[in-house]
Amino acid sequence: MKNLTFFIFIFIAFYSCSSKLSEKEQLQRKDASGYYGKLSNNKKIYDIAELIKNKNTHQNQTVKVKGLISEVCPMRGCWLELKTIDGFQKIRVKVTDGEIVFPLSAKGKNIVAEGMFSILELDKEQALNWKKHLAEEKGRSLDSTEMILNPNDLFEYRLNTVGAKIF
Repeated sequence: MKNLTFFIFIFIAFYSCSSKLSEKEQLQRKDASGYYGKLSNNKKIYDIAELIKNKNTHQNQTVKVKGLISEVCPMRGCWLELKTIDGFQKIRVKVTDGEIVFPLSAKGKNIVAEGMFSILELDKEQALNWKKHLAEEKGRSLDSTEMILNPNDLFEYRLNTVGAKIF
């Protein structure tokens, strides 16, 4: 009887481990709704414009932000771009590659994400390389000598995310 119980336990453990979706399968999920990582019980949620308006107060602090997902990393689902309604302000929600995978179907959905808010400052070369990298993720090739930078390309608002809820 003990052997049977042991084998049943091993079978269940093996089955549950092997039934986990691969990163590619997670990226291609049709329904993005749900929880990713873990959210705290903190009730205060900022919209993007409010967070950016008070960026110096919230920099390097853990915050929750809500917004509309305008882009998803097409390669690994490791970041999302959220924009304000007018489209003029944006924040990148970034996760550790492979720990959380946001599906491509998340584009156009609402989200509440939690993490450390930071402002990345880029020099000209870093900004050009970043634009080139983002284009390559979408399958486009850019020549950095022909790219034009605007002042917004020299920084990025970022939420290094530990948890999110897409709905």
